[in-house]
Amino acid sequence: MHDTTTTLPLEGNKGPLDILGILKIAPHRYPFLMVDRVLWHTETKAEGYKNITFNEPCFMGHFPGRPVFPGVLQIEALAQMGGLLILSRPENLGKLAFFTSVDEVKFRRQVVPGDQLKLEAELVREKRGLCVVKAKASVDGQMSCEGTVSFMVVDEKRPE
Repeated sequence: MHDTTTTLPLEGNKGPLDILGILKIAPHRYPFLMVDRVLWHTETKAEGYKNITFNEPCFMGHFPGRPVFPGVLQIEALAQMGGLLILSRPENLGKLAFFTSVDEVKFRRQVVPGDQLKLEAELVREKRGLCVVKAKASVDGQMSCEGTVSFMVVDEKRPE
């Protein structure tokens, strides 16, 4: 039986988050929530995944007859993983994180329905709310996307 009872960060800000825990932290909602589960996280690193299903709205047009999960959505999933890493801290709960830049992005493999996109994020710099995260996504151990995402954490509270 799969344990889905961990809905808040565990002591020391470590541990898994199921979808209910993610929804308490992330401001995103369907159809733009790109993280299905956080497997573990610490103060500076996190790992989770996004399940890619044929029901994703993007597949209606990208591409009919040859569905490929868009690279820009892979970047968004990586940014959300980094955002969850930072926004899960008690002092940041309820705050928002806005993209400031994306750098050195490379795509290595197509992502298609049925894939499970493993998301890894590592905080490399943080100063006055500006966070820089090195992130990568893979499927079955094969790199699909990697790059650096930056965002600003703001005190503006998200609407509930």
